[in-house]
Amino acid sequence: MQNNFKLKIIKSLSYDPWYNLALEEKLFYEVSDNEILLYLWQNKNTVVIGRNQNPWRECRYNELEKDGGKLARRLSGGGAVYHDLGNLNFTFIMKKNFFSIDRQLQVIINAVNKLGIKSEFSGRNDIVTDEKKFSGNAFYYDGDRCYHHGTLLVSADMTKLAKYLKVSKEKIQSKGIKSVKSRVINLKDINPMLTIEKLSDALEESFTEIYDCNISERIEKNADTDINEINNIYEKYSSWEWRYGQTPKFQIEFYKRFHFGDIELLLNLKNSYVNEVVVYSDAMDSSLVLDIKKSLHGIKFTNEDIINKLETLKEKYDNDIIMEIQKWIMEKKL
Repeated sequence: MQNNFKLKIIKSLSYDPWYNLALEEKLFYEVSDNEILLYLWQNKNTVVIGRNQNPWRECRYNELEKDGGKLARRLSGGGAVYHDLGNLNFTFIMKKNFFSIDRQLQVIINAVNKLGIKSEFSGRNDIVTDEKKFSGNAFYYDGDRCYHHGTLLVSADMTKLAKYLKVSKEKIQSKGIKSVKSRVINLKDINPMLTIEKLSDALEESFTEIYDCNISERIEKNADTDINEINNIYEKYSSWEWRYGQTPKFQIEFYKRFHFGDIELLLNLKNSYVNEVVVYSDAMDSSLVLDIKKSLHGIKFTNEDIINKLETLKEKYDNDIIMEIQKWIMEKKL
């Protein structure tokens, strides 16, 4: 039976996170109806935070930038990750009718198995071996377009990973771990012969096996020649506004760790009405966080008004998640 899709592999030759994320977005909005893309890329000395995360809470950005590193913010939700040249990043890009998280994960797991390492998907977004994480995954959707991207730790500098990433005590306690270093592992620790090139080759082989289709096209992209094509997107990813955002002094600050991620709610009031809202979160669903922010702006600062506004989100999101947030607000007794 002939497949009704084409497989394409795109590899970035740049180590600039702002270029690589801009290219990812360009590929996302240009993917054809019959294409399934596997985009492979690497960043040099970078911390990448989720769409709705607080950079000051997640990253020791002063140390990162002093060491010549870069802070980047992606489109998807989820938590902060450290990238260096001992890490390989992957992105599956396609239209909704082909999107299958299980199938995409199987490409990764199958590739790692080929290299003599048993692995499995764990929790909300991790791939682990022997209960230690070597891959974090995140997802983004816009209309009928979807992407699934993640990290693959091969020989990353764990000292720098621990140096630049700040993990809240609540998150560590919820996972029952001692430190960020204790819960991650490099694949090279298991297979000392492993290289980025060997992993990349295994991914390509697994990609064709899982989708039972040959690669129709391989493309290499270089920032030196392609930057003009994505200049406007690059400017967004490299801008202070996108990476850090505006952080005025807030009168009210709430924080809680939920099973689906943390939420930090920052509010300013004028005449008892909410006139400024910022919501930070590592929740996987980035649109939920944006909708919470929109729903609270301009309302009266009372338990009842906030609860009622959040109630309207139940039509779009998991009722249990909204109810947990409502219960949290009620406990504040505003």
